[in-house]
Amino acid sequence: MHRITHHLLLLAAAGLGMVLISGCERRTQAVVRPFGFDEFVPVYNRHIQDWLVGQEKAALAALENNAVAISNAEGEAKARLEIQTASLQRDLAKWQFRLAHGDYIKFRNVEDVPTDLVWENGMDQPEIGDPAAKKGGVLRRNFPGLDFPPTIRPFGPNSNNSFRGDLYDNIELPLVGLHPGTMKEIPGVASEWAVTADRRTVYLKIDPAATYSDGEPVKARDFLIALYVRVSDNVVNPYTKQFFRESYAGMTTYGDRLIAVTLPEAQIYPAAAAGAIAPASPKFYADYGPDYADRYQWLFPPTTGAYEVLPQDLVKGVSITQSRVKNWWAKDRKYFKYRFNPDKLVYVLVRDESKAFELFRSGEFDSFPLTRPEFWYEKSEMPPVYDGYIERATFYNRYPKLPRGLYLNVTRPLLNDLNVRIGIQHSMNWQKVIDVLFRGDFARLNAFNEGYENFSDPSIRARPFSIEQARAAFRAAGFTVEGADGILEKPDGTRLSVPVSYASIPATDRLFAILREEARSCGFDLRLDGLESTVWYKKIMQKQHDMQFSAWNTNPPLPDFYQFLHSSAAFDDKGNPKPQTNNFFLWSRPDTDMLTDKARSARTEEELRDASWKLQRIMHDEAIFVPGYVSEFQRIGYWRWVKWPETAETHFSPAMVYEPHEGFAFWIDQEVLDETREARRSGKTFPEVNRVIDQYRQVPAPVLPHPSE
Repeated sequence: MHRITHHLLLLAAAGLGMVLISGCERRTQAVVRPFGFDEFVPVYNRHIQDWLVGQEKAALAALENNAVAISNAEGEAKARLEIQTASLQRDLAKWQFRLAHGDYIKFRNVEDVPTDLVWENGMDQPEIGDPAAKKGGVLRRNFPGLDFPPTIRPFGPNSNNSFRGDLYDNIELPLVGLHPGTMKEIPGVASEWAVTADRRTVYLKIDPAATYSDGEPVKARDFLIALYVRVSDNVVNPYTKQFFRESYAGMTTYGDRLIAVTLPEAQIYPAAAAGAIAPASPKFYADYGPDYADRYQWLFPPTTGAYEVLPQDLVKGVSITQSRVKNWWAKDRKYFKYRFNPDKLVYVLVRDESKAFELFRSGEFDSFPLTRPEFWYEKSEMPPVYDGYIERATFYNRYPKLPRGLYLNVTRPLLNDLNVRIGIQHSMNWQKVIDVLFRGDFARLNAFNEGYENFSDPSIRARPFSIEQARAAFRAAGFTVEGADGILEKPDGTRLSVPVSYASIPATDRLFAILREEARSCGFDLRLDGLESTVWYKKIMQKQHDMQFSAWNTNPPLPDFYQFLHSSAAFDDKGNPKPQTNNFFLWSRPDTDMLTDKARSARTEEELRDASWKLQRIMHDEAIFVPGYVSEFQRIGYWRWVKWPETAETHFSPAMVYEPHEGFAFWIDQEVLDETREARRSGKTFPEVNRVIDQYRQVPAPVLPHPSE
C-alpha cells in the first residue's frame, strides 16, 4: 500500500509547528496534521484491486495445474484433487464477483439507493433485562485478568487483552447485533436494514438519533474512517487488515445516513456479518498518524455504547472507571433501556486473588467470581454469606465451551512431530487437575470450538491420560532411552523436554505443578514458563512460545476457525511467523485453509456444519490443541444490593453470555445498600441466599450423523 508523501509524514510524526520570520517580526503558525483519509481511499482501492487480480491469477493457475494432475491421478489422490478443484472454483467465482463489484470504497447519492429493498428492524425479539431495574450507583470489581491492560486502544498492538471485552466488545454498539437470548439480528447503530436477493449486500440506515459519547452525530462516512484507521500503514494490525480485506467486498455510503456493505459471499447472518462494524469519530482521530500506537495508547475514543472512560478516571496501574454516558442516545431503546444501569463501573487492580477476595468480603468490591472450588466451598463459607449480606448464585448459560487448553506451535523442534504431539496429549492428566484442583465440579473439554450445537462434532473425545499410550507415541518418535531422572531421550541425547508458557497466578501455578508431575511419569519433561500476564501475552503474540495455555473467546452463534488455523495468520510473505495474530499453532496447510474459508463464508447451516466438523477432526487427529477443562456454569458472589433480572425473558442474565456481568442487566439498589449497611451496624441479619439459575442449562445434543454420511 502506498504511503503519504514522505515530507508530510515527517512533519506529522514530529508534530512540528512552522516558524515564519519576517524582518524583526516573529510569528508561529501551527501546521495542521494531515488526516490522510481522502488520500487513503484511492490508494486502498488500488491495493484491493491489485490483490484481487493476484488472487484471480493464482486461482486460475491452480485450476490449470489441478486439471493436469487430475488427468494423471487415481483413487484417493484424484478425489482430493477434485475436492480442491471445487474449492478453487468457488474461490475464483468469489474473486471475479469482487472484481466486477469495482472499488472497495465508494461514495454514492441517496437517489442511487435501490427502490425495491425490503426493510427490517429486528424489533420482534423479547426485551432484555428487567423493568424493575434502577439507574444509578457504582459497581466495584477487580480486573478480570488480574492485571492492568497494556493499552486502552481498541485496536493496534496489545489491544486484544483480557480487559477489552469489558471496555469495548460487550458495550460498543455495531450497526447490527445479535440478541443475547435468541441470537436473532437486532438493531444497534442502524435502525433498519435490507438484504439483497443474493444475500451479499446489506443496506443499513443509521439511526437519526445515534451520537457518540461526545455528542457528535454518527455519519455513514465514520464507518469508512473506522476502516481507514485500522488498515492504514500507520498501525501494526495484521489480523484486522486481513479481516477487512477478506471479510468484506466493499462499502458504499449514500449520504450521511446510509451505508451498504457487500460481502464476498452469501452468509447465514448477512445483516450481523455486514453490520459488525462500529464507527470511528473523525474528530477523535484528527491526530491519527504514524505515531498512532503511542499517541493514542491511553486515550478512550468517543463511543456509541453506554460507557466511556474519562481522562481523569484512568489511573495507570491502579484503576479504570467507566462512566455511563450522559444522555446516551440509546438509553430508551428496546433491548437497551433495562441494561447498562450503574452510573459507574470501577475496576481496581489487585493482583493477589486472596487480597481481592478480602476486599470483596469487606464490601470494597461488590461482586466476585466464585467458580473455582476453593472460593465456593471454602472462602465464601463466611459470616457475610450466613448473615445474608452477600448472596451467591450458580448460573448455567448457553455459551459455547471456551477453547481452554494447550496451543502447540508445530514449527518448534519436537512439536513438529505428530507422534510427540500425540504423546503430549496422553501425558496431560487433566482429569487429576479437575478432581484435585476443581473438586470434580468441572469436566474435560473434548475439542476446540465444542458446544456450538449442530456445528460441533459430538463424537470427538479428548485423548485420555495414559502412561502406556504416551510412552508408545514417544517411542514412535524415537525417544527410546530413559534418562537417569526418568525423562525419555533419543539415542543421540535429544531430551523429551518442552516448555509451556502461561500467565502465572496461584491457580495456574498449582495446575501446572500437577500436570508436570504426571507428565514425568510418562517420560516427558514439561518445563514451566510461568510469566507475568503482560509478558506472557507479548510473548505468545510474537509467536515465541513452544506451547502456551489460554482460553480464547469465540462468540456465538457461529464457530470461528479462520483466525486460529488459516495460513495467512501463521506466516508473512517472507515465511516468518506472523506476530499479532491468533494462529498460535503456526498451522499452515492447504486443505485447512479451504475449510476455514468455507466455514467463515458458509451459505447454509449444512455447509458450516460440514466444514466445522472436518476442522475439528483435523485438529484432533493432528493433536495440535490439547483440550483442558470446561465449566458448564459460572458461580458468583455479590452483595445483596447488586440486583439481577427475573422476568419471563431474562433469568438473572441473558443466556448467551459467558459470565453474568457481560449481559449488563444487573443494577445497584441504593435503598438496599443503605439498608444493608445499617443492618451490619445494628447486627440485623437476612436469610442466606444460594441461587441456582438453570433455565438455560444445555441438554446434550444427540449425536447426529456426519453431514457427508
